[in-house]
Amino acid sequence: MAELEVTNKNTAKDLDDDAAAAGEMKPWEQHSAVISIPRYDYKAPSSLLHRSFSGFLVTCPISLEKSATKEAMTILHKYLGAINTRDSITEEDPQNIVSKRRKVATTGTEECSNDVENEVLNENNGAIEVPEGSCVSTTKSDANTETSNPLSLVKLTRSGLLLFTFSNDHSPDVVDIVSNIMQSLESGSLKAPLWCHRILPIQTTCVLHEKELGTLVSKLVADFLNNEGKELARPIKFAVGYNRRGIEETELKGKNNDSNPVALLDRNKCFEVVAAAVKNIVSDSVVDLKCPELTVLIEVLPVSGIPNGSPIVAVSVLPQKLIMTKPRLCIRALFLDVKSKK
Repeated sequence: MAELEVTNKNTAKDLDDDAAAAGEMKPWEQHSAVISIPRYDYKAPSSLLHRSFSGFLVTCPISLEKSATKEAMTILHKYLGAINTRDSITEEDPQNIVSKRRKVATTGTEECSNDVENEVLNENNGAIEVPEGSCVSTTKSDANTETSNPLSLVKLTRSGLLLFTFSNDHSPDVVDIVSNIMQSLESGSLKAPLWCHRILPIQTTCVLHEKELGTLVSKLVADFLNNEGKELARPIKFAVGYNRRGIEETELKGKNNDSNPVALLDRNKCFEVVAAAVKNIVSDSVVDLKCPELTVLIEVLPVSGIPNGSPIVAVSVLPQKLIMTKPRLCIRALFLDVKSKK
């Protein structure tokens, strides 16, 4: 009985120590120590209002966003190619080094568990040895990810969606990245993902205004023709996809029809603007929803923190190989059996 009471006291003391250690850590440090996924970029809403970004929009099952985030980051990092730490690493701040303290009660003694490492990264990219008896666990991959990750995770107001944007001015060709992923899936060199359903390459973003949207579409179509125009038959067949993802219900709630600040949320109006921008570059183009040679996809992004009346859209001009037209016009799925994972 006496031995049991001593063990219980030691366990209670360890729990108090763990609680005190957790109390000393900032909330974001606790989050990073437990979950190895990137933190939300809370500066993204204001940044998206002032300049364009490229990136990826990933669809996944509702309530499984964390699992899908880890899976998406693994896949995207594998195909980012030249975007490595040399372009985004800066001098490491000691405050960014995440340490987790963990103690395990044993009979008469306290010792660190096997998963605790006795090294932490210092600001000179080296390692220093932790004094014996201390219990500091450093997740090296997490620390490196914080400094070298070129992608930022943006918080959204809708479940089942993940938005990644490139955090620097030099982003790779997102269409090529998704094309390579698709080819690897078809060849079997990449295993079909469990949680990620689709990855939409976002070539640019803008506030949903007629002039700005038309300008960006014209530029992307011109770039597409410069790269692949010689292989296309005339007249060029194109299609336009517009996905609001329920944004119209939230944006227009309580608004008067006479003073609707987001008129382009109307599907027909958006199609009209985008089609005019395409024909401005390719005068002999025709609409073909069954077999388009190029597809313009407009996706309204439900970014958290964006003020009403300033919806942000993702704009992409994609080749035929990345598009499916049935049952609806959208980016191809990452798996073959679409019905089983809708």
